[in-house]
Amino acid sequence: MKITVHDKVFKPFIDQVRIAERVKELAARIDADYQGKQPLFLAILNGSFIFAADIFKCITIEAEISFIKLASYKGTSSSGHVITAIGLEENLRDRHIILLEDIIDTGKTLHSFLPELLLRQPASIKIASFLSKPEALQYPVQADYVGFEIANQFVLGYGLDFDGLGRNLPELYILDETDSSS
Repeated sequence: MKITVHDKVFKPFIDQVRIAERVKELAARIDADYQGKQPLFLAILNGSFIFAADIFKCITIEAEISFIKLASYKGTSSSGHVITAIGLEENLRDRHIILLEDIIDTGKTLHSFLPELLLRQPASIKIASFLSKPEALQYPVQADYVGFEIANQFVLGYGLDFDGLGRNLPELYILDETDSSS
């Protein structure tokens, strides 16, 4: 069923059952890769909060989670500027870090943030992203764990928003380019 958010029409893209299955698959890989390492998950707000919660519920290894707020979106496109709103307080020295991201689009957000993170001397940094848009990538950022690779189209739901709305949708929607009102 199509939905309208603000002035745009979106159509169903990935249902919540497939999302849940994929999150469990990623969590199992993380469990296997991080046995005995007690990683610190850093969830990048706002978009990754649902993905972060679901991954964290599915992992079985000992781990911690914290949150940082980075933003580069305005409307349906990247603003090109990364804004850090909430900083890190944890000591990251010699910790295994897993960044949880909602989507890797141009890669600018993580490309801008990773040098700051490296200054804190973690043992390792891996990236788990719910979505990746390889066609949109402009910076050398690669996720180690990817839920879904998608085309360079605007998506909504499962934590991703359109000007603040739609994050609460349990499935993923895609902008309907064929709708005359969009």
